[in-house]
Amino acid sequence: MTTARREPATDSDERTMLEGWLDYHRQTLAWKCEGLTDEQLRTAAVAPSTLSLMGLVRHMAEVERSWYRRVLAAEDAGPIYYSDEDPDGEFRLTESDTFAEARATWQAEIEAARRNAAGVPLGEPTRGRHLRTGERYTLRWIHTHMIEEYARHNGHADLIRERLDGATGD
Repeated sequence: MTTARREPATDSDERTMLEGWLDYHRQTLAWKCEGLTDEQLRTAAVAPSTLSLMGLVRHMAEVERSWYRRVLAAEDAGPIYYSDEDPDGEFRLTESDTFAEARATWQAEIEAARRNAAGVPLGEPTRGRHLRTGERYTLRWIHTHMIEEYARHNGHADLIRERLDGATGD
């Protein structure tokens, strides 16, 4: 695995630190997917779970979209992979689903997140509201939550990757 990951400098300001750790965890998920075939990336962790590396990438595209487009920027951005009828659609993969598509979608959502967060003060309330709770958040809260979300799912990715080909790493 060759994806370069960089921890933020230990003397960074708060915003640089938060965005640095978020990018570090984004890079970690990409790293865990490197060098695998689409078939391997679609392979579920363990029955009956549908959790797979490709599913995690698709899930994180949805999460990026939700927090940075809908909540932060109040964009009318509907779901990509899931629906009311299939709320876990990002994890339901078929042989026609490719990592190239999943990765491109995820990267596009990361770029939209960066654009929407640029220049927004960390403590300013979001323009949009959370779909379920109706709450407003701050960019500080969203960045912190996203670091937690990626860190948790990167733990899943570690286990899935080790099961697939024995590769391990922090």
